[in-house]
Amino acid sequence: MDLSGKVILFVIAPNNFRDEELLEPRKILENYKAKTVVASNILGTASGMLGAKVTINLIINKIDVNDYDAIVFVGGQGSTIYWNDKTALNIAKESYLKGKIVASICLGSGTLANSGIFKNKNATGWPDTKELIEKNGGKYTGNDVEVSGRIVSASGPKAAKQFGELIAKALSHIVNDE
Repeated sequence: MDLSGKVILFVIAPNNFRDEELLEPRKILENYKAKTVVASNILGTASGMLGAKVTINLIINKIDVNDYDAIVFVGGQGSTIYWNDKTALNIAKESYLKGKIVASICLGSGTLANSGIFKNKNATGWPDTKELIEKNGGKYTGNDVEVSGRIVSASGPKAAKQFGELIAKALSHIVNDE
């Protein structure tokens, strides 16, 4: 699979994002020649729950969704800061409305739930997101991964590799459809 020319944005918490939920999908997508960008609500270095240090390339209020083919909301304890963040919620909604791949893993699914894009869709995330997904009209499945149109969601760290592969597959269909 060749994703040359595709750009994927990962939105992470500045502290306590879940390391493998960023690192595994990012590595998979970069191996398929996609470019990745990491955004957060601050610039500098983000710290993962397991000790990973990641450079933040972009602050979320400067994101132009038109620059990306996919937007991925990474989980971890810190990601709940985006559940009610107007900027993050608008990024998710606008990305979906503009035909982008929109993805979330673990607690990152709370952001997509509150953005409204899980409405009438199967979705998954960490069990803590079940109530939010259902309250916002989605159907929480609890599966490792769910693909519902252009939305990819995953349950947590153990699904990180499969999550990355499914984002790549979704992007490859866009490549083939153009």
